[in-house]
Amino acid sequence: MNLPLHGSGRGRSRHASRSAFTLAEIMIAMGLFSLAVIGVVYAHLVGMRMFTITSTRLSASDSARKVLNRVRDDVRSGKILNVGNGDGAHFTNIAFNGLRQGNALQIHPTTDTNVFIRYYLDSASQCLVRTASGTGQVEVLAPYLTNRIAFYAEDCTGHTLTNDSNNRVVKLVLDFYQWEFPVAQVGAGAFYDYYHLQTRVTRRAIE
Repeated sequence: MNLPLHGSGRGRSRHASRSAFTLAEIMIAMGLFSLAVIGVVYAHLVGMRMFTITSTRLSASDSARKVLNRVRDDVRSGKILNVGNGDGAHFTNIAFNGLRQGNALQIHPTTDTNVFIRYYLDSASQCLVRTASGTGQVEVLAPYLTNRIAFYAEDCTGHTLTNDSNNRVVKLVLDFYQWEFPVAQVGAGAFYDYYHLQTRVTRRAIE
Protein backbone atom coordinates (compact mmCIF):
# COMPACT_ATOMS: atom_id res chain seq x y z
CA MET A 1 0.00 0.00 0.00
CA ASN A 2 1.43 3.31 -1.02
CA LEU A 3 0.76 6.41 1.15
CA PRO A 4 0.88 9.89 -0.40
CA LEU A 5 3.78 12.04 0.67
CA HIS A 6 2.94 15.58 1.66
CA GLY A 7 5.84 17.74 0.57
CA SER A 8 9.52 16.95 0.65
CA GLY A 9 12.55 18.04 2.72
CA ARG A 10 13.64 20.42 -0.01
CA GLY A 11 10.26 22.14 -0.01
CA ARG A 12 10.29 22.62 3.75
CA SER A 13 13.77 24.12 3.56
CA ARG A 14 12.64 26.67 1.00
CA HIS A 15 9.65 27.59 3.21
CA ALA A 16 11.87 28.04 6.29
CA SER A 17 14.30 30.24 4.37
CA ARG A 18 11.45 32.47 3.24
CA SER A 19 10.31 33.05 6.91
CA ALA A 20 13.76 34.07 8.27
CA PHE A 21 15.18 37.67 8.48
CA THR A 22 17.92 38.82 6.23
CA LEU A 23 21.02 40.61 7.53
CA ALA A 24 19.81 43.92 6.14
CA GLU A 25 16.46 43.60 7.93
CA ILE A 26 18.18 42.79 11.23
CA MET A 27 20.46 45.83 10.91
CA ILE A 28 17.50 48.12 10.14
CA ALA A 29 15.57 46.78 13.16
CA MET A 30 18.59 47.27 15.43
CA GLY A 31 19.04 50.82 14.13
CA LEU A 32 15.41 51.74 14.79
CA PHE A 33 15.56 50.20 18.26
CA SER A 34 18.75 52.16 19.05
CA LEU A 35 17.11 55.42 17.95
CA ALA A 36 14.12 54.69 20.18
CA VAL A 37 16.39 53.99 23.19
CA ILE A 38 18.42 57.18 22.57
CA GLY A 39 15.21 59.20 22.35
CA VAL A 40 13.92 57.82 25.65
CA VAL A 41 17.25 58.47 27.42
CA TYR A 42 17.46 62.03 26.05
CA ALA A 43 13.90 62.79 27.14
CA HIS A 44 14.72 61.46 30.60
CA LEU A 45 17.82 63.67 30.86
CA VAL A 46 15.87 66.76 29.74
CA GLY A 47 13.19 65.99 32.32
CA MET A 48 15.79 65.67 35.08
CA ARG A 49 17.36 69.01 34.10
CA MET A 50 13.98 70.78 34.11
CA PHE A 51 13.17 69.23 37.47
CA THR A 52 16.45 70.52 38.93
CA ILE A 53 15.91 74.05 37.59
CA THR A 54 12.30 74.13 38.82
CA SER A 55 13.29 72.80 42.25
CA THR A 56 15.94 75.52 42.58
CA ARG A 57 13.52 78.30 41.70
CA LEU A 58 10.82 76.93 43.98
CA SER A 59 13.35 76.72 46.81
CA ALA A 60 14.40 80.34 46.23
CA SER A 61 10.76 81.48 46.15
CA ASP A 62 9.97 79.62 49.35
CA SER A 63 12.99 81.09 51.17
CA ALA A 64 12.10 84.61 49.99
CA ARG A 65 8.50 84.20 51.14
CA LYS A 66 9.64 83.16 54.63
CA VAL A 67 11.94 86.18 54.92
CA LEU A 68 9.20 88.57 53.80
CA ASN A 69 6.69 87.12 56.24
CA ARG A 70 9.14 87.45 59.13
CA VAL A 71 10.05 91.07 58.39
CA ARG A 72 6.46 92.01 57.65
CA ASP A 73 5.14 90.67 60.95
CA ASP A 74 7.83 92.42 63.00
CA VAL A 75 7.44 95.76 61.21
CA ARG A 76 3.66 95.80 61.43
CA SER A 77 3.70 95.10 65.16
CA GLY A 78 6.48 97.60 65.94
CA LYS A 79 6.09 100.88 67.82
CA ILE A 80 9.38 102.49 66.81
CA LEU A 81 11.27 101.83 63.57
CA ASN A 82 14.81 102.99 62.82
CA VAL A 83 16.78 102.44 59.63
CA GLY A 84 20.55 102.67 60.01
CA ASN A 85 23.74 100.66 60.10
CA GLY A 86 24.67 97.97 62.55
CA ASP A 87 25.69 94.44 63.38
CA GLY A 88 24.98 91.95 66.12
CA ALA A 89 26.35 94.21 68.85
CA HIS A 90 25.72 97.80 67.72
CA PHE A 91 23.22 99.93 65.85
CA THR A 92 23.79 103.50 64.60
CA ASN A 93 21.04 105.81 63.43
CA ILE A 94 21.49 107.87 60.29
CA ALA A 95 22.86 111.36 60.93
CA PHE A 96 20.62 114.43 60.81
CA ASN A 97 19.32 115.18 57.30
CA GLY A 98 20.98 112.02 55.96
CA LEU A 99 19.17 109.59 53.71
CA ARG A 100 17.44 106.95 55.80
CA GLN A 101 19.05 103.92 54.22
CA GLY A 102 21.47 101.34 55.52
CA ASN A 103 22.24 97.71 56.15
CA ALA A 104 20.17 97.43 59.36
CA LEU A 105 16.64 97.88 60.64
CA GLN A 106 15.88 98.15 64.36
CA ILE A 107 12.32 97.54 65.53
CA HIS A 108 11.06 98.32 69.04
CA PRO A 109 7.86 96.36 69.79
CA THR A 110 7.09 98.80 72.63
CA THR A 111 8.14 102.30 73.58
CA ASP A 112 10.97 100.81 75.65
CA THR A 113 14.06 101.36 73.48
CA ASN A 114 16.00 98.73 75.45
CA VAL A 115 13.82 96.03 73.89
CA PHE A 116 14.35 95.59 70.16
CA ILE A 117 14.49 93.29 67.16
CA ARG A 118 17.32 93.94 64.73
CA TYR A 119 17.74 92.89 61.13
CA TYR A 120 21.07 93.50 59.45
CA LEU A 121 23.17 92.43 56.51
CA ASP A 122 26.35 90.70 57.62
CA SER A 123 28.92 91.67 54.99
CA ALA A 124 31.35 88.95 56.10
CA SER A 125 28.95 86.04 55.61
CA GLN A 126 26.71 87.78 53.02
CA CYS A 127 23.60 86.89 55.03
CA LEU A 128 20.52 88.65 56.33
CA VAL A 129 20.51 88.11 60.08
CA ARG A 130 17.87 88.60 62.77
CA THR A 131 18.62 89.06 66.45
CA ALA A 132 16.66 90.25 69.47
CA SER A 133 17.64 91.92 72.70
CA GLY A 134 18.06 89.70 75.72
CA THR A 135 18.36 86.46 73.76
CA GLY A 136 21.88 86.54 72.36
CA GLN A 137 20.70 84.34 69.50
CA VAL A 138 21.54 85.11 65.88
CA GLU A 139 19.25 83.68 63.19
CA VAL A 140 20.33 83.59 59.56
CA LEU A 141 17.32 84.27 57.33
CA ALA A 142 18.78 84.62 53.83
CA PRO A 143 22.26 83.63 52.57
CA TYR A 144 24.24 84.52 49.43
CA LEU A 145 23.32 88.22 49.36
CA THR A 146 25.20 90.58 47.07
CA ASN A 147 23.83 94.03 47.98
CA ARG A 148 25.14 96.20 50.84
CA ILE A 149 22.09 98.40 51.50
CA ALA A 150 18.94 96.47 52.33
CA PHE A 151 16.64 98.88 54.21
CA TYR A 152 15.16 102.24 53.23
CA ALA A 153 12.72 104.56 54.99
CA GLU A 154 10.43 106.15 52.39
CA ASP A 155 7.42 108.37 52.19
CA CYS A 156 4.13 107.46 50.52
CA THR A 157 5.48 108.43 47.09
CA GLY A 158 8.53 106.16 47.30
CA HIS A 159 11.17 108.83 48.00
CA THR A 160 13.84 108.07 50.61
CA LEU A 161 13.34 110.22 53.69
CA THR A 162 15.92 112.43 55.37
CA ASN A 163 14.05 112.48 58.68
CA ASP A 164 12.29 110.06 61.01
CA SER A 165 8.78 110.69 59.77
CA ASN A 166 6.16 108.91 61.84
CA ASN A 167 4.31 107.43 58.86
CA ARG A 168 7.37 106.20 56.98
CA VAL A 169 7.37 103.06 54.89
CA VAL A 170 10.16 100.51 55.24
CA LYS A 171 11.48 99.13 51.96
CA LEU A 172 13.44 95.88 51.94
CA VAL A 173 15.72 95.03 48.99
CA LEU A 174 17.56 91.72 48.67
CA ASP A 175 19.78 90.69 45.76
CA PHE A 176 20.87 87.10 46.10
CA TYR A 177 22.07 84.18 44.03
CA GLN A 178 21.47 80.47 44.19
CA TRP A 179 23.02 77.51 42.42
CA GLU A 180 21.14 76.44 39.34
CA PHE A 181 22.33 72.87 39.91
CA PRO A 182 22.64 72.32 43.70
CA VAL A 183 24.72 69.15 43.26
CA ALA A 184 27.38 70.99 41.25
CA GLN A 185 30.59 72.22 42.85
CA VAL A 186 31.51 75.88 43.09
CA GLY A 187 34.09 76.91 40.54
CA ALA A 188 34.56 76.83 36.80
CA GLY A 189 31.47 75.52 35.06
CA ALA A 190 29.11 76.23 37.98
CA PHE A 191 25.87 78.02 37.14
CA TYR A 192 23.91 80.45 39.31
CA ASP A 193 20.50 82.10 39.18
CA TYR A 194 20.27 85.69 40.42
CA TYR A 195 17.16 87.05 42.11
CA HIS A 196 16.02 90.55 43.05
CA LEU A 197 13.51 90.78 45.90
CA GLN A 198 11.84 94.04 46.91
CA THR A 199 8.91 94.83 49.19
CA ARG A 200 7.50 97.69 51.26
CA VAL A 201 5.95 97.39 54.72
CA THR A 202 4.56 99.91 57.20
CA ARG A 203 3.34 99.73 60.75
CA ARG A 204 -0.20 98.54 61.34
CA ALA A 205 -1.03 101.33 63.81
CA ILE A 206 0.52 104.77 63.28
CA GLU A 207 0.43 106.94 66.39
